[in-house]
Amino acid sequence: MKRTGIIRPLDKLGRIVIPIEIRNSMGIDNSEPLEFYMDVERGFMGLGKYSNGTSCKLCNSIHELNYFKGSLLCKQCILDMKGNVGVTSIPVPAVKDKPANKKSKIHRPTLQLLKSLRQLMREHPKAKQSEYAEWLGLSQGRISQLKKLL
Repeated sequence: MKRTGIIRPLDKLGRIVIPIEIRNSMGIDNSEPLEFYMDVERGFMGLGKYSNGTSCKLCNSIHELNYFKGSLLCKQCILDMKGNVGVTSIPVPAVKDKPANKKSKIHRPTLQLLKSLRQLMREHPKAKQSEYAEWLGLSQGRISQLKKLL
């Protein structure tokens, strides 16, 4: 898991907006159900796509679950992995097929985006933030974050 640098406040009703960049990179569509995970001891709250229930990803157990690297695992499976129980020497690669109708987003490093935004701001100093966002193919929120870094 990595930090995105994106911070969002809760509104008065306790809602939060998930930025379009995160939804696109995670393949989350509008109205798609999401599931919350939490670890009170560590103060961690996670959010992921809802899968057909809450169970261990390896054995489907519903007892003593922990959230680990994007998956729910039961205590017994974690102990088995620590002891190398059932571990093979050659991992089988996972193959993910992308839907044909989805546009794939091109990731551009922040420094490249900053350079492009700086150039646009020099060429069009009176332009609105929405115009910069359209020209760079980003959200207005991301433009705002980049402006703070300039």
